[in-house]
Amino acid sequence: MKFTFCAALLLLTLNAMATEKTAGFDINAAERFAKLALACVHKEYPNKISHSLTSDADVAPPRKLTPAFYGCYDWHSSVHGHWLLARLARTFPNAAFAAPARDALRQSLTTDNLVQEGAYLRTEGRASFERPYGLAWLLQLVAELREWDDPEARAMAANLHPLEQVAVERLRDWLPKLSHPVRIGEHDQTAFALGLTLDYARATGDTRFADLIVSKARQFYLGDKDCPLAYEPSGEDFLSPCLGEADLMRRVLPGREFARWLRTFLPQISPARNGEWLQPVVSPDPSDPKLAHLDGLNLSRAWMLEGIARNLPKGDSRLPAIMAAAEKHRRAGLAAVTGEHYEGGHWLGSFAVYLVTKRGIPQK
Repeated sequence: MKFTFCAALLLLTLNAMATEKTAGFDINAAERFAKLALACVHKEYPNKISHSLTSDADVAPPRKLTPAFYGCYDWHSSVHGHWLLARLARTFPNAAFAAPARDALRQSLTTDNLVQEGAYLRTEGRASFERPYGLAWLLQLVAELREWDDPEARAMAANLHPLEQVAVERLRDWLPKLSHPVRIGEHDQTAFALGLTLDYARATGDTRFADLIVSKARQFYLGDKDCPLAYEPSGEDFLSPCLGEADLMRRVLPGREFARWLRTFLPQISPARNGEWLQPVVSPDPSDPKLAHLDGLNLSRAWMLEGIARNLPKGDSRLPAIMAAAEKHRRAGLAAVTGEHYEGGHWLGSFAVYLVTKRGIPQK
């Protein structure tokens, strides 16, 4: 009883700290992240195109191939850069950056641009284009615009509908054929993308899609145990394979069932070790496009830990250790979002905003 009371007291303290930190995310902090996205969503070069050439016509500048999402170095970063602008303009409608954010969204999300984007994705040989990471972020952008009670946002969501359909079709066709999960710390990770797409499916009322995602999550992960957390991170990770899986399963399993599953899956979470069981990482070179991934890993670990904690019963003895680790990763991750190097600046702001606005965590 004494330990339970102390744990509960510590949890209340940590929750208060987390609330204070979130409250510290004000217009000034939001403006810093908005400027990162505004600086890149229409910045065409440098650019990393990842597509299959089907003819000479595919040899074209990015703005011709994908006229909505050609900036921010690559397609998926451009997509979640637009999501960032929508999220912040919706959250801070009277901020100085809100009008430029809306202008940027209007410039990109036109009917003509998105028809071309849809045609690009439907071209033969592109069935795996940006699957699953970029497609999952596209669906997050759609969900954000649909939830925003604003006429312009509704119009942009309508413009996105043809591209949204392509993304959903691609994922619906792919998931039944996927025999094993992809357990890596980069774009192809299955768990992270399934979490984003499940949030989209539930937000938009697509129960058929949600049921498919839940079914595959259970097939892939329900029997997992003893995730090798000590093997993380790999040198270029921006997602945790272990925490990404747990963050997905907290969306799939009811609280008490999830608590039992987590005990088997991540026995490393020790109340006795508080936040010491998982330490933040440091990028050895933030100017390197791949090594900069580690700065994003701290941010994604933080929101995954917060999500895991959110679905555990209030008296769970692991909560203080989880929240202590989340706070350490939050601090390290946000400190690295400086914009000094474009290699990280073109995408880290989106991860920071996803964390501080608690986008993936339902508010009870």
